[in-house]
Amino acid sequence: MKTDINITELLGEKAAFYLDHVCEKITKDELQTPSKSSLDKVFGNSNRNPQVLRSLAQLYNHGNLGGTGYLSILPVDQGIEHSAAFSFYKNPDYFDPENIIKLAIEAGCNGVASTFGVLGLNARKYAHKIPFIVKINHNELLTYPNKYDQTLFGKVKSAWDMGAVAVGATIYFGSKESNRQLNEIAEAFEEAHNLGMATILWCYTRNEAFKIENEDYHAAADITGQANHLGVTIQADIIKQKLPTNNFGFKEIGFGKYDDDMYEALTTDHPIDLCRLQVANCYMGKIGLINSGGGSKGKSDLSEAVTTAVINKRAGGSGLIMGRKAFQKPFSEGVRVLQSVQEVYLDNKINIA
Repeated sequence: MKTDINITELLGEKAAFYLDHVCEKITKDELQTPSKSSLDKVFGNSNRNPQVLRSLAQLYNHGNLGGTGYLSILPVDQGIEHSAAFSFYKNPDYFDPENIIKLAIEAGCNGVASTFGVLGLNARKYAHKIPFIVKINHNELLTYPNKYDQTLFGKVKSAWDMGAVAVGATIYFGSKESNRQLNEIAEAFEEAHNLGMATILWCYTRNEAFKIENEDYHAAADITGQANHLGVTIQADIIKQKLPTNNFGFKEIGFGKYDDDMYEALTTDHPIDLCRLQVANCYMGKIGLINSGGGSKGKSDLSEAVTTAVINKRAGGSGLIMGRKAFQKPFSEGVRVLQSVQEVYLDNKINIA
């Protein structure tokens, strides 16, 4: 695979800002960074059984990034999370779930993450061709008024039966329902591990109080970092998190445990340093952090996707899980965006900051 992108050009006037930065608060020497031997180093002495290690190896060793320690995953559950018509009107081909899987295969992704329905309908044809990640819970959008909750849509055993190598789930940390979600998903992840599947946790935050005046702290580095730490505590093998957009959430909202020295000791306001705090909360990188690609904005999608990948990689993260910037485009354009992100992780000149 070789794309025609120029990463420096896509980063524009901020190229040096992203490519030359050195993290001095939490240094790269303190991290477990992605490599072809990451699984052995991290999970070789863990309580994960051999079947889980095999499932993780299938995921990490597939596609264009296979054997690098990095992941490029196509996630498409927006038909539930954001409503199907709104998600697919830009490209109605993706109402047909087979096209979701075809996109992931053509782009050389490590795996495809979607719903029981999408993956189950195509399991016999594709489960042996690309690793399946079944998203087992969702925030269905027909309850009115909408609420911050995640509902289980099926059983872990059903994901195993269709040949999935992993299950994924979301917990809305900070929501009123978060304790129930935490209990449900901890039990589901234990069952998945017993069956030999890997586990991926979407560690998102949801609470109206996290947005004050004109500042939104749902993606603050300190709050999302703590969500990550809760996620690895229930033995998620991979953490999915939004790229941090700011910091000082605990301080400005006025809850949790914090002091000024904490912020001074751990991070700066540089995007790579903020992401490094997220990585540190994933057991210093031992549990891989994959950042989400965010929504599609049109012409800026390619540069935004590459920028996110550069931040994640240089912070010590393990890859990107990107959907809307790919599937809300014509098929060939979606493939190009995904492969351009993969180029960042394959480029040896882009190193850990």
